[in-house]
Amino acid sequence: MAKKNKKKKGHGGKQIATNKVARHDYFIEDTYEAGMVLHGWEVKSLRDGRAQLKEGYVFIKNGEAFISGAQITPLLSASTHVSPIATRIRKLLLHNHEIAKLKADVDRKGYSILPLSLYWKNNHVKLEIGIGKGKKQHDKRATAKEQDWNRDKARILKGR
Repeated sequence: MAKKNKKKKGHGGKQIATNKVARHDYFIEDTYEAGMVLHGWEVKSLRDGRAQLKEGYVFIKNGEAFISGAQITPLLSASTHVSPIATRIRKLLLHNHEIAKLKADVDRKGYSILPLSLYWKNNHVKLEIGIGKGKKQHDKRATAKEQDWNRDKARILKGR
């Protein structure tokens, strides 16, 4: 008997951290998967789940993408010869055509590049980044109303 091929939603890796504020404050138009250049103590901290993306943002400089403001708290048992900086600027690994598209969207259309989630994929740390346009207050209310209606609709249909 043949095995069924299961389709995974999203990235399918183990979540380390998510940025819920980004989806609340921005309309996310497009998403990309980027690798990160990390130090050894950062990887150990991520295995322990000590990451926060809430205040992080992505910027492009000299044709390279970087993330700033994302916090990776060092473990107490960090090495003595390394001075860990929790909010240092980290380089992102993207293809040149992806960086060019991100730069074009930010420059022309006024979008922002936001970190959405941090996760493991085949023993590598990946960062999901998205192109977002800021929401106004009435947009946030409309989104909340739509989510409430979808939740109520699911309850009604489930009761049948």
